Amino acid sequence: MAEKTLHAVYDDDDKLLDAVKKIKAAKYEIEEVYTPFPVHGLEKAMGLSDTRIAITSFIYGCIGFCFSIWMMNYIMILDWPQNIGGKPSFSYLENMPAFVPIMFELTVFFAAHLMVITFYLRSKLWPFKKAENPIPETTDDKFLIEIKFDGSEKELKKLINKTDVLEVKVHINKKSSHE
Repeated sequence: MAEKTLHAVYDDDDKLLDAVKKIKAAKYEIEEVYTPFPVHGLEKAMGLSDTRIAITSFIYGCIGFCFSIWMMNYIMILDWPQNIGGKPSFSYLENMPAFVPIMFELTVFFAAHLMVITFYLRSKLWPFKKAENPIPETTDDKFLIEIKFDGSEKELKKLINKTDVLEVKVHINKKSSHE
């Protein structure tokens, strides 16, 4: 059995958002939406769940904070204590006010860098990866809705044509035998 993919191309983000709402209201499952920039409210209209990247950022910040405490205690107190300006380094707590900027910077450093790495890995983006967008114009000024479906395309095309669409294309994909 062949699976069909419908591509609906739009030239405005408001038209795209309106079309997504109408398609979801008609109980069609949208596979993917390609946009040249983030569209406010699109994730809510598509019914996507909230991202957990903020939770991972908090965890990465905590890791950076703990690393900074360990690093400063080891370097400045245990390994190489120095008498700087007549203030001996005998304990971490006595010197903590001087360490606050380092703790802050390492917390932000770990959170930012590890969050970016997590985002790229989660999105399956890496250097030299080929673009997966069906039409190159989605990186410039066009918006595309991709809907996979089985069966008749007549009703779906009728629904799409009620929106302010520029172009509608249907592609037939062969399902592989191992699926």
